[in-house]
Amino acid sequence: MRRRDFLSVLSAAAAAWPLAARAQQAAMPVIGFLSPGSREVDTSRLDALRRGLADINYLEGQNLAIEYRGAQHQFDRLPALAADLVSRRVAVIVVVSTEGALAAKAATNTIPIVFSMGADPVQFSLVMSLNRPGGNITGVYVLNTTVMGKRLELLREAVPAARAIGYLANPKSAVTGPEAKELLEAARALGVELRVLNAASEIEIDAAFALAKQHSVPLVISSDNLFTDRPARLVALAARHAIPAIYPYRWFVTAGGLMSYGSDLADAYRQVGTYAGRILTGAKPADLPVHQAAKVELIINLKTAKALGIAFPLPLLGRADEIIE
Repeated sequence: MRRRDFLSVLSAAAAAWPLAARAQQAAMPVIGFLSPGSREVDTSRLDALRRGLADINYLEGQNLAIEYRGAQHQFDRLPALAADLVSRRVAVIVVVSTEGALAAKAATNTIPIVFSMGADPVQFSLVMSLNRPGGNITGVYVLNTTVMGKRLELLREAVPAARAIGYLANPKSAVTGPEAKELLEAARALGVELRVLNAASEIEIDAAFALAKQHSVPLVISSDNLFTDRPARLVALAARHAIPAIYPYRWFVTAGGLMSYGSDLADAYRQVGTYAGRILTGAKPADLPVHQAAKVELIINLKTAKALGIAFPLPLLGRADEIIE
């Protein structure tokens, strides 16, 4: 080959490389991650999601991209963020919370949606049934709303002298109604008064804990993201005001909270990742039954109990899945 011809071939190849790279990048599927929170608090969720995707051989940065959208706990931003992901034509939308799922459903009826939520997706008309979701939506139903009554029972067992129990709730959250219903039924059965303490911002959270201290009521903490994304903040307030509280998830107790009762979220988000990966390989959301996270954990922190002057009954300690000393 003559030198001139060689240089021509080399130039053509060099020009083609960037085009090939861009074509490969364009072909890489993109998952949109829609959350009411922020990337900082969603780190563990994203890590578990990636593990589930890896189970289906999808690795971020290699054959998959993830577009994150967080509403910074401003629920009214969720519809616009969902619409933005739809406009970018992502392959799948992963949503955190009931509000996120509702916003995504309103934004598209064609792009597959995979949710993780604690409220009943059938009750919110997100799916036709758990076994046959229909449409473009499926996901993981974690046991939150349905175990609120059990949380109240466990807290009363830990603090038997309590004649009233508080419920820290976000009045703007879609889960508050179903949670309050479960708690009211449990409170009536136990003969205790339920006092709802509303908070829709960090300032209002502080005020709610001060009010709980004033009325000497232990607290059941809602599973709304406003609270679950602030474990250190809530645990610190409970310690400052000497308030016994039961939380939805284990990470509250490892941060110093008294006790928690709820699903293993790491497993739930891994399942979300698995479903998203299966959809990328051709599965249809309508054919993927809503996965129900059946495992519920009771975690107790004895160090915090001692600081609060609480002596857990031995039968309650015997039912704990983990005791932190």
